[in-house]
Amino acid sequence: MTPLFLGLAGPSLSADERVLFAEADPAGYILFRRNIVDRAQLRGLTDALRALSGRADVPILIDQEGGRVARMQPPEWPAFPPAERFAALYEVAPVSAIEAVRANAQAIALMLAESGINVDCLPLLDVRQPGAHDIIGDRALGGEPMQVAALGRAVIEGLRAGGAVGVVKHAPGHGRAMADSHVELPVVDADAEALETDLAPFIALADAPMAMTAHVVYRAWDEAACASLSAKIIGEIIRGRIGFDGLLMSDDLGMHALSGDFGSRAAGVLAAGCDIALHCSGDFAEMRAIVDAVGEIRPEGAERLARAMATVAGAAVPASFEELVAKRDALLAYA
Repeated sequence: MTPLFLGLAGPSLSADERVLFAEADPAGYILFRRNIVDRAQLRGLTDALRALSGRADVPILIDQEGGRVARMQPPEWPAFPPAERFAALYEVAPVSAIEAVRANAQAIALMLAESGINVDCLPLLDVRQPGAHDIIGDRALGGEPMQVAALGRAVIEGLRAGGAVGVVKHAPGHGRAMADSHVELPVVDADAEALETDLAPFIALADAPMAMTAHVVYRAWDEAACASLSAKIIGEIIRGRIGFDGLLMSDDLGMHALSGDFGSRAAGVLAAGCDIALHCSGDFAEMRAIVDAVGEIRPEGAERLARAMATVAGAAVPASFEELVAKRDALLAYA
């Protein structure tokens, strides 16, 4: 198995993708809007990925946050609210907000499970900061660390109850970034004391099954490299100060915060300490270069992957999608 989560180009596997994926045996896959048409097609695609991998629990990821980040969209699937709605409710009724976001996450997970998707790249633990770039914005669970942690834990619990593994992101915190890492490399100048605010939710959820790194430079910790490429930040901050020992994946290798050829990008995040390199675009030439640049997944990475996927084995709680959504909406009406 190679330490890769890979995208694919369209709504079905091409002949070339089948050959490459069979050869490379990537640890898992990630889906985007371009891969999704309707319920029957999506279930057929996820079934095909499972059959190709030979693993019933192969991770099939998606970014289904709600609000502006949603790969499965109306009219085929219902819309979900952005995190900001739950943050607003927390300001007036914290317990209600926690229950609402938990019900929302379980409803999302039930929807994903119907389509054969078992990992959601959610929740964001980025603490929202005034004046920062809007790439986080209404996707954040708030601007107060313990609020973000409380709501984030409820999201993880709700996803697990619906049968999906959650991914905390973007470690060690994207909330201060003044640029969009999809477009350019953000640089954070805050000192180490100020950055404790950003770390707090990640420390509180250090037992999360999976996490995703940020393509952000934190000068207080490493002047030269963004977190995804920094052995110092991954070793001393994410594994050390935060205490995270779950599966750690990079953010997308295709984002413009990174430079160099794709093989070097993949090798770089793995050398820095990520267990998995994430590549989203489905560009075949890029995937070929990445596969050629990496070896087998490290034993500790394979163990973390197995441990993460085991968190949902038998964990699903029988629930009605409609009742969960009704509960969420009734609670949100108070905000």
